[in-house]
Amino acid sequence: MSGRGWQAMVALVAVVALILSGCASQSGSASAGVSSESAYGGSGGAAMGMGPEGGSGRGGAQGMGRGPSPREFVPVVDLKDINFAFDRAEIGSEAAMVLDTNAQWLKANPNHLLLIEGHADERGTNEYNLALGDRRAKASMNYLIAHGVRASRISIISYGEEHPLCREHTEDCWTMNRRAHFGVKAR
Repeated sequence: MSGRGWQAMVALVAVVALILSGCASQSGSASAGVSSESAYGGSGGAAMGMGPEGGSGRGGAQGMGRGPSPREFVPVVDLKDINFAFDRAEIGSEAAMVLDTNAQWLKANPNHLLLIEGHADERGTNEYNLALGDRRAKASMNYLIAHGVRASRISIISYGEEHPLCREHTEDCWTMNRRAHFGVKAR
């Protein structure tokens, strides 16, 4: 290969590397043009979370400060999960009815802290699904706050695709896994 051909090849490889690194750094963003629960697989990973004070990060319920561990929160029969549409974090009408009931229970039980877990189905990269789970948990938190639940009682965490309810590779199963899950801990 001539000197000029070699330089062109290096330049081409550099451009491709820049494009790929740009896509990877934006994989958690809807603006990257990659559907969150698309056919791109991902494996492994840590949860990302945020407490009421607004910190966020990876590796557990970051931002919860010295507060309780996510393992200390337990589900209660009165707080129902909500489900989300594919690649969405908006609260639909059915989910709003469930959240209204959850808000009533939380206001009647002010001595409980709340952890909202955001989940996604397996379709999508782990990073993207963590970000999507985070958006779902935040949307649920914002709805509850708007309906009278004190923000200081709420923490969120995203597990992305890491804790599925159903492990089959079907639409019904994926629908079950696209959810926000609620756990409480007595203060």
